[in-house]
Amino acid sequence: MRIRHALLGAATVVALTACGTGTASEQPDAAPATTTSTTTSATTSATTSATTSAPQTTAEPTSPTTPQPTTTRPTTARPTTPAPVGNAKGTPCAATADACIDLSANKSWLIADGKAVYGPVPITHGRRGWETPPGTFKVGWKNRHHRSSIFDNAPMPYSVFFNGGIAFHEGSLTEESHGCIHLSPAAAATYFAELRVGSVVQVVR
Repeated sequence: MRIRHALLGAATVVALTACGTGTASEQPDAAPATTTSTTTSATTSATTSATTSAPQTTAEPTSPTTPQPTTTRPTTARPTTPAPVGNAKGTPCAATADACIDLSANKSWLIADGKAVYGPVPITHGRRGWETPPGTFKVGWKNRHHRSSIFDNAPMPYSVFFNGGIAFHEGSLTEESHGCIHLSPAAAATYFAELRVGSVVQVVR
């Protein structure tokens, strides 16, 4: 009975430490002082037997790691929107223009994505000797409260300059200009808001 008690005490220590619920400093209760040499011999024999019978493990040689092929995900090209071709529907100007002026019809439009989005609106343009030249131009600058430096400081509200000193601006729709494109107050404000520096303006006869 004493031998069995001693073996159970040793097993308890191993179990507690292996499960992580005990610490190395914890010890089982001390065996009774009357333990005989038989107990010691039996314990030693059990320990020796356990040690002798334990299988010897050797580390298996590691095989070199075979590099895995890497694959690169192909990049997908983003679809591009083709530039519109031909004339903007309902206008005599190219679909790539941002504003269109028809001198013979005294009309103008704003264009976006190849189609007219505003207009036609009535205009007046340059009188004889100050004709508005046809062609394709780009907006160079804008001035909300511009005044003419040539014609008596005349007001030119909502000026959008696209060909030197020639601009869209609010002006008379009954009198011809000195080359500029006169628009109604509402149209002039819209053109000023929608057109940017670099916007394309096409003028046709």
